[in-house]
Amino acid sequence: MNTSMNLSRRLLLKGLGISIALPWLESAHLLAKAQEEPKRFACLFIGDGICPTTWWAKGNGADMELGSSLEPLAPFKQKINVIRGLHNREGDGGHAKCTGNILSGAALKRGSIIQGGISMDQRLAKHFEEETAIPSLVLGCEQPVSGFHESQYSMVYASHISWRSPDSPIPIELYPALAFDSLFGSQVGKLQGSILDQVLEQANDLKRKVSGFDQIKLDEYLNSVRETEQHVQRLNRRQAKENVAANVPLHQRPPAGQPSNFREYCRLMADIIALAFQTDRSRIATMLMSRDLSGQVYPFLNIRDDHHSYSHSNTGPEYQAIVRCHVEQYAYLIEKLSKMQEGDKTVLDNSCIMFVSEHWNAHNGQQVPVVLAGGLGGKLQTGRSLDYLNAGNDKRKLCSLYLSIMDRMGLKLSEFGDSRERLAGL
Repeated sequence: MNTSMNLSRRLLLKGLGISIALPWLESAHLLAKAQEEPKRFACLFIGDGICPTTWWAKGNGADMELGSSLEPLAPFKQKINVIRGLHNREGDGGHAKCTGNILSGAALKRGSIIQGGISMDQRLAKHFEEETAIPSLVLGCEQPVSGFHESQYSMVYASHISWRSPDSPIPIELYPALAFDSLFGSQVGKLQGSILDQVLEQANDLKRKVSGFDQIKLDEYLNSVRETEQHVQRLNRRQAKENVAANVPLHQRPPAGQPSNFREYCRLMADIIALAFQTDRSRIATMLMSRDLSGQVYPFLNIRDDHHSYSHSNTGPEYQAIVRCHVEQYAYLIEKLSKMQEGDKTVLDNSCIMFVSEHWNAHNGQQVPVVLAGGLGGKLQTGRSLDYLNAGNDKRKLCSLYLSIMDRMGLKLSEFGDSRERLAGL
């Protein structure tokens, strides 16, 4: 190739104050100093537990058998680890306290003073902050709540899984349009047209300089940006119509809306996570699909009452449908990342995407359900069902899993939460 030597592996297209980071290209990699593909971590959270009778896995690889709650993951059997029996000691029992420390393992304080621990996603965000434009995405599909639970734990704990300090959770971004804007800078909202239109000439010029493989990759990437952008724009147009009906002044930029349909909401947020990972704008993300004591409703499932109400009879068909629906959104993100090529791997291959809940079933934190997808660039073996339930409490700590994940992402800590040991057999 007669590619210019100033073509760096990490590329930016710029126009009208906007920078669009492109995926890593093989053409640039030939000229750049060899380096590993970035490793990413995301956590998708479901509140109020799962359906224990249908949440199981047996066997390994292509022969793995899955319970009905996990059946949406069947196409990815060789890319996942279903982990049973892990224990979050400080999150055992009751609402509120279990969610606030699901990613930290810290002991939480009752009463009006908020005190917990820094979550592992934010430890990783700090580790990568010099390498990415956005330290982390903290997204949610359900509004946080205030006040206190009857246990005297603040409902702040029930509404947040990402904590930047022991007394400060990170505000959740509930608006997909604003989350999308954050990937491309503050100028996005000021544009009348597409952000891609502003850099199209540069993109076409770049395509003439790279390999045929990279040309296909660029087209796929720009199309994914366009699709996500158009989805956000449709949402904003819908919100604008609602504003007109409500006599909101037309000269104001319409506020970004929140989809009323849970599936649409989750998938749009998943699109934004995938875009952030594909472009290396961020390597860390969390998405609170439903909080603890969730008031989420699912009319598209023909279910009348709210999420939390059904969790107390969590083996019933309604709650089975709710849990499976959450797993389907997780599978949606996995599939999207699995189609994003990155050298001889995919973005999924270089990531760890976790699905977790604070409870095994209602008010029971004796074990937490965990699924991991992706192999962190070959550092994490996949295609397994792992059972730690009878390993003894010291050998099945949730925080031991977190130490192991952080190790594989280049962040080595002597201890985290209640653990000083890595999870054996991972």
